[in-house]
Amino acid sequence: MTAKIYSDLAKVMRSVDHVSKGDFNSHQKFNFRGIDGVLNAVGPALREHNVIVFPHLVSADYEHVQTSGGKASTACRVVVDYIFASDDGSQVETRVAAESWDTGDKAMPKAMSVAFRTALIQALSLPTDEPDPDSFTYAREANDERRRLVAEKIEAAGTVDELRALWSQADHAQQSRITERVEALKGDS
Repeated sequence: MTAKIYSDLAKVMRSVDHVSKGDFNSHQKFNFRGIDGVLNAVGPALREHNVIVFPHLVSADYEHVQTSGGKASTACRVVVDYIFASDDGSQVETRVAAESWDTGDKAMPKAMSVAFRTALIQALSLPTDEPDPDSFTYAREANDERRRLVAEKIEAAGTVDELRALWSQADHAQQSRITERVEALKGDS
């Protein structure tokens, strides 16, 4: 006999075809799917198909860290098992790891939100309803030109704010250069 949870999860997956990246991180300039957006899309389908989800915290680690702006923060890393259960008692479990930083007392709740969002996205295979990145091709020369232009902007930037604004455009090596320039500018003040 097949566990009912598998057919119930398949019904949930059919009910929720995607969750778009409707939230925007204005500090680091990217779109994302927040926990509220995912829960607003998935919650009704879980209830409709009698599937409950509950967490089991496997581990939590804390570390005192400092933001790039020098602010003291707490990093929290969690590993959580999420158990999806059907009304017949059948269950399936998924394990996720998540991390968050917070300057106040919210590092753990943020990490748990990230973990739950990740579990739902992965277990239910939720696409973003955005174009497939493989549908685009880019010429190498365009990337080299973009990189050259970003490098010029980094060297020309005269303030920490100008440098931070370039962060999302920069590749890893350029981000290291931005960090060096920020430290140099802070040292000059």
